[in-house]
Amino acid sequence: MSVERLSIELTNQCSKQCHFCYNSSHPIGNTTWTADELITFVTDCAQAGTQAVSFGGGEPLEYPALFEVLQRLQGMVFRSITSNGLHLWGSTLRRLVSVHPDKVHLSIHFPEQLWEVNRVMAQVKQLESLGIRSGINLLVSASKLTAAGQVAQTLRESGIANDRIVYLPMRGKDTPTPQQVAEVAGKEPFQSMTCLTNCQKSERFCAVTWDKKVAWCSYTSAQQPLESLTAKALDKALEDLPLIFCS
Repeated sequence: MSVERLSIELTNQCSKQCHFCYNSSHPIGNTTWTADELITFVTDCAQAGTQAVSFGGGEPLEYPALFEVLQRLQGMVFRSITSNGLHLWGSTLRRLVSVHPDKVHLSIHFPEQLWEVNRVMAQVKQLESLGIRSGINLLVSASKLTAAGQVAQTLRESGIANDRIVYLPMRGKDTPTPQQVAEVAGKEPFQSMTCLTNCQKSERFCAVTWDKKVAWCSYTSAQQPLESLTAKALDKALEDLPLIFCS
């Protein structure tokens, strides 16, 4: 089969070290991906039908070869990154703009923290002014619905509409209901995880971890190592691979 959209964790290094991180990223993280390995793997997947690759982590801006990878893959697939934005300034911002990713999403993990909300809003608008398609991933937890709702309204009023916001329900614990996520989104059409209402496999999507294991999503504990860096090996790893509910 052909996986249309592929999520790849570049590293499990992240200086933010959120307590709820799905892959337990931390400041002294690691990676098993070289730039050449990523190019080889993504190229083969693209030739087999993959249309888009999202690079995350960990924190992708803490992966040393990020800009090389983005540059070498330009024009081959749709390239996006998901970042906490803490390093997105100065020379790092200039280097990112120079390789022109197709999309950048910055995350608001703590909607109750005004400094994080204001920083991410400003960065998203700056990316837009520099010609980079940008948006926000807003984490929604059951215990912070009021704060998330206020932030969502502020984002929409500032011109960052729901078509640029992905409302991500907290997983593991403190998980909101689909109805609560919809309330935060303002009862308007919105984007979220495909598993918002039901945990199930998507034939269009899978995730690959920082240590080269394949899973149906980033949150499940069911993973299978890649035998080689090919689309065929990716398909083989997905065969009969279960999807274990993360919550």
